[in-house]
Amino acid sequence: MNDVTRILTSIQEGDAQATEKLLPLVYEELRKLAAHKMANERPGQTLQATALVHEAYLRLVDTETRQKWDNRGHFFAAAAEAMRRILVDNARRKLRPKHGGDQERLDVDEVQIAGGVDDTKLLQVHELVDELAAEDPVKAEVVKQKFFVGLNNAETAAVLGISEKTVNRHWRYAKAWLYSKIQGRS
Repeated sequence: MNDVTRILTSIQEGDAQATEKLLPLVYEELRKLAAHKMANERPGQTLQATALVHEAYLRLVDTETRQKWDNRGHFFAAAAEAMRRILVDNARRKLRPKHGGDQERLDVDEVQIAGGVDDTKLLQVHELVDELAAEDPVKAEVVKQKFFVGLNNAETAAVLGISEKTVNRHWRYAKAWLYSKIQGRS
C-alpha cells in the first residue's frame, strides 16, 4: 500500500492529523489537474489553479462529512468531481445579473478574442453529463475527466482504470452525444 492510500485509510478511520499529511503528498498532482483545467478556461479568470486546488481539497477532507476512498485513483476521481463542481458553481455565479452575467466582458488589453469554453456551454455540458451518467456512467466520467479537468486519454485511462482505447471510444461517443443534445436544445 502506498503512502497516499495509507493516509486515506487513516482519514477514514478518523485520524485528524492524517489530513495534514495528505496535502503535501497529493498537492503537485492536484495542482497539475487544476492547471490542465484552467488552461481550457477563458483568459481573465478570477479563479486561479491554486485556489481551485485548495477549495477542492477542503471539500474532500471536510471533517464533518466522513469520506471513503477505495484507493488513490478513487481519491483523484473525487478531486476531479470537486473541481468540476467548483467550476460550475463559479460559472453560475458569474452568469447571474448581480455579478455582471448580463454584461459582455471586454478586456481592454486584448484585441483578439481567445477561445476558451464560455460559461453557458460549460453549464450545458454540466447538465448533460448528469443525463449521460444515467445512460452510461463510465462515459460520463470520461467527459468529466477530459472536459472539466483537462486530462488527456492516458491520464483519464489511469484515473478510471480503463484502457486508452476505451477512453478514446467513449470520448468520441460522448462528444457526438453532447453535440446532438446541445443542438437539440438550441
